[in-house]
Amino acid sequence: MELVKNVVCPFCGTLCDDIICKVEGDEIVGTINACRIGHSKFVHAEGAMRWKQPQVRDENGELVATTYEEAIERAAQVLAKSKRPLMYGWSCTDCDAQAAGMALAENTKAVVDNTASVCHGPSVLALQDVGYPICTFGEVKNRADVVVYWGCNPMHAHPRHLSRHVFARGFFRERGRSDRKLIVVDPRESDSSKLADIHIQVGYNQDYELLDAMRAAMMGHEILYDEVAGVPREDIEAVVELLKKAQFGILFFGMGITHSRGKHRNIDTAIMMVQDLNNFGKFTLIPMRGHYNVTGFNQVATWESGYPYCIDFATGIPRYNPGETGSNDLLQSKETDAMMVIASDPGAHFPQKSLRRMAEIPVIAIEPHRTPTTELADVILPPAIVGMETAGTAYRMEGVPIRMRKVVNSDLLSDREILEKLMERVMEIKTASK
Repeated sequence: MELVKNVVCPFCGTLCDDIICKVEGDEIVGTINACRIGHSKFVHAEGAMRWKQPQVRDENGELVATTYEEAIERAAQVLAKSKRPLMYGWSCTDCDAQAAGMALAENTKAVVDNTASVCHGPSVLALQDVGYPICTFGEVKNRADVVVYWGCNPMHAHPRHLSRHVFARGFFRERGRSDRKLIVVDPRESDSSKLADIHIQVGYNQDYELLDAMRAAMMGHEILYDEVAGVPREDIEAVVELLKKAQFGILFFGMGITHSRGKHRNIDTAIMMVQDLNNFGKFTLIPMRGHYNVTGFNQVATWESGYPYCIDFATGIPRYNPGETGSNDLLQSKETDAMMVIASDPGAHFPQKSLRRMAEIPVIAIEPHRTPTTELADVILPPAIVGMETAGTAYRMEGVPIRMRKVVNSDLLSDREILEKLMERVMEIKTASK
């Protein structure tokens, strides 16, 4: 058995970089340091649910095994002939593949979108509105004495987040957990709230009201009501005083606040509250991004087009209008006539109206495992898994690029290689048709 050290986990936006993989042959059989979810991804990559070779749907509607050449030809024909292709996903692959996908989208005049449009899209809109007072995990570990988790449950979604960055000993926080105050804002009791010094049970869909009341109290205004958003006035004032006394504070926020009523206006107000807190001490924030490289796509897309997601190349130049150029908008209005899904599973998460349209149009899936999306697909191109079977770069949730290493070998092409071959064949078809 070989031990491969300093492996980066390709599961969530925490991108833990201290994993040790136990390798026998070309198979990962165990891990050290990984959380249960990360461990499961490493050791269960192979199995009955893994596509071992490309698939295409035959005349009888059945998926049959084929070669990469034939599957790429089928996929290229679909993209080249489509008048309004949609390319969605991108959050579980590396930045090189994302850059190749942006080039393919531009040359096919497609709409390119990623999973941010159904998760932290409101966060992206808000930081464009009012700024982004962010920091790194290193600063949190070494400096933060007040930590706030709002609308998220890291114990389940990012299991090592607390132990690596909040409970760990830091340069200025030598006693770790006992050197910090932990506040959780969540309408429910959760495993994360049980660990908190203070749990604020905000009313459902009332995050905006609570944020506004906290900002008012921070500026010295009197709160006129006995309670706001289900939280007693005295508790709001006590928490505000604690935040104002922080030497270095951090607000981690999740989808509980991005998807409650108010959406990006909640984040607008949260960012402005963080900016207000900098009048008293140092305060920053970090969004709790889910997929391991969803942040990376927003970075790459912005480099390439000037916009982070929902990018429409129909006119030959990038156009950005979330609410019109988002994946669900295009599917539900029946505007798109072909769809390529890479590194995500909308079949498991999109609303039924979107799925009905996906069932009506050609769908190409670049996906290593059998999923609800591949059940709808007409072409399946299985890639090697980044961070396990091929190397690549991903961006941690706070925007730090991390190089992911190859651990075992695979006969499958990488996402980048598949997209580059697709691009080459699409351009040949388009050139021949002129």
